[in-house]
Amino acid sequence: MLPIGGGMAVMMNENVLARDWNARSLMRFAFPTIVMMIFMGLYTVVDTVFVARFVNTDALSAINIVCPVINIAVGLGTMVAAGGNAIISRKMGAGQIQEAKEDFTVLILLAGGMGLILLAAGTIWIDQLVYALGASDLLFPYCKGYLGILFLFFPANMMQTVFSNLFVTAGKPGMGFGLSVIAGLTNLILDYVFIVLCGLGIRGAALGTGCGYLIPAVVGVIFFIRSNGALSLTKPKWKWGVVKESCLNGSSEMVGQLAAAVTTFLFNITMMDMLGENGVAAITILIYAQFLLNTLYIGFSMGVSPLIGFNYGNQNTVRQKKVLRICIGFVTAASLAVFVISLLGGPYIVQLFAPDTSEVYRIAVSGFRIFAYSFLFCGLNIFISAMFTALSNGKISAFLSFLRTFGLLSGGILLLPRFWGITGVWLAVPVAEGIMFWVSIFMLLYHRKRYGY
Repeated sequence: MLPIGGGMAVMMNENVLARDWNARSLMRFAFPTIVMMIFMGLYTVVDTVFVARFVNTDALSAINIVCPVINIAVGLGTMVAAGGNAIISRKMGAGQIQEAKEDFTVLILLAGGMGLILLAAGTIWIDQLVYALGASDLLFPYCKGYLGILFLFFPANMMQTVFSNLFVTAGKPGMGFGLSVIAGLTNLILDYVFIVLCGLGIRGAALGTGCGYLIPAVVGVIFFIRSNGALSLTKPKWKWGVVKESCLNGSSEMVGQLAAAVTTFLFNITMMDMLGENGVAAITILIYAQFLLNTLYIGFSMGVSPLIGFNYGNQNTVRQKKVLRICIGFVTAASLAVFVISLLGGPYIVQLFAPDTSEVYRIAVSGFRIFAYSFLFCGLNIFISAMFTALSNGKISAFLSFLRTFGLLSGGILLLPRFWGITGVWLAVPVAEGIMFWVSIFMLLYHRKRYGY
């Protein structure tokens, strides 16, 4: 560890990231972010449950058809957030507090600007986009109705993604958690009001989701303008180097979301070809269930990333080793628990979306029995990729994300159904995650000396 001067030592002691962590304190620190991500996942899934139950399963299929566009928006926001988070936490660890604030302000402006560009482009080319995503004539009006409303809220979506990450870095994980709970409850209530009481159908679902985006975005702006803490909005100094590094360092998260967009598209067209709209509805249920269960790993990785970045910034290898040992232990235990829950509870999860007498239910339950095995492996895969992002090595993180999704999963979707039909579709995710698990282990061990963990 590098020697620290007197003034620096005082500042480090005031920073919550500079603590000597044990398993209990680390979990307490990460817990609000875990719950925050679970709530964010829940209010995403709530849309699909309300749409499936109070509109119809064709509308449920339509949400999955347009999902790639949402993946791109989330990917851009997460790229800025994760890549910028690594820079900001590193500079905070090195004592460069004013620079960290300036970079933070630039990244917030960048996220909002990206959202406005997506809003303009989506509004102009929405018809062409919906058909390009594979919507049938039956699904087109549902797709356009949902996406047309959601585009209006993309700037807020991008900003709330960045704020959700950086509340942790600012030492306020509880605030991110509280806002996610409020946003989720707001979305739940408004879904009922707009869909059930007002009869707005799928447009009501989009409107409820958009209002959920607005709450963390607006409160985040107000909080960071008024904040007197280690991180706040200040007069920005535009640095293209910071923008470039943030985008490159967070590219793995963008790759992950782009891959999710591509694989969702491939799943949709494969299931449409094999089983029609019912098949698309069934794969929608599995994808959203997977997303909800994976929020545990995503939230944990987000919660501990500032600690990893901070320890890397001040070269504290002793604490880094301790933090990573605790993290891997948690991810291993959580993976086993999620696997058991998904294997035993799959039919109950599916029943939230479709009646147990429906064809959609039958298709989805048969797939869940195979799909569940992916949860044994995906937790470590998600954490290792996020760890390299926190270590400011976006190249390795992007490679892992690219291989896991574009390479292995896309290849599995295209190849396995040719040999095993619909069973091949369900096998694609477990096979991809299983292969990726061993690649992640190799990368973790190979780079341990370089990063001192």
